[in-house]
Amino acid sequence: MSQIEPVVETYGWQNPSEACAHDYIKPTILRILRQLAPRKILDLGCGNGALTHALRKAGYQAMGCDADSEGIAFAQTGGGDFKVVSVYEDPIQLGDSGFDCVVSAEVIEHLFTPGALPRFAHKVLAPNGHLVITTPYHGYAKNLILSLLNKWDTHIDPMWDGGHIKLWSRTTLTRLLEKNGFTVIEFHGVGRFPYLWKSMILVARRIDT
Repeated sequence: MSQIEPVVETYGWQNPSEACAHDYIKPTILRILRQLAPRKILDLGCGNGALTHALRKAGYQAMGCDADSEGIAFAQTGGGDFKVVSVYEDPIQLGDSGFDCVVSAEVIEHLFTPGALPRFAHKVLAPNGHLVITTPYHGYAKNLILSLLNKWDTHIDPMWDGGHIKLWSRTTLTRLLEKNGFTVIEFHGVGRFPYLWKSMILVARRIDT
């Protein structure tokens, strides 16, 4: 029997403005991209398009895609190329491929089938292209403090439809990427203090066999 991936139709975007996470994620992403020097970027799971527009403003040729049609509608108000396509769909629906870099910010923690994201990215990347992926950071020290302060109910709110359903450490996210055709070449912790980071950013290169 085939399984149907549960889909949340909207994540509740109210406007095209940047989310709070952009404050600590965007500067490091832009610094990474300056080093990688891509020409053509896909913002995979772009939400309301705020990061995509920041990439375009920085001079990159950036496209955004997301499953959330309401988010895409906000994204389109600022112009640019945006499509309603999820990581569970055929990338051919983008009408484009051969991206030098795929950026996916704070998306993979929302996916029931997280391997779909790196598989999608692998298909649309040019040979030796890069995936820059961010997600909330989890490690021993942070998890311990959350437990001691009894913060898990607020940290992972079960009442949030489409909220965080997968928690990632550097080890587990690296394993996921390596399993799906990438080799991890950089790690960055962002936001707050070392080992209590709010998020982490992994840079991975597509493996071409």
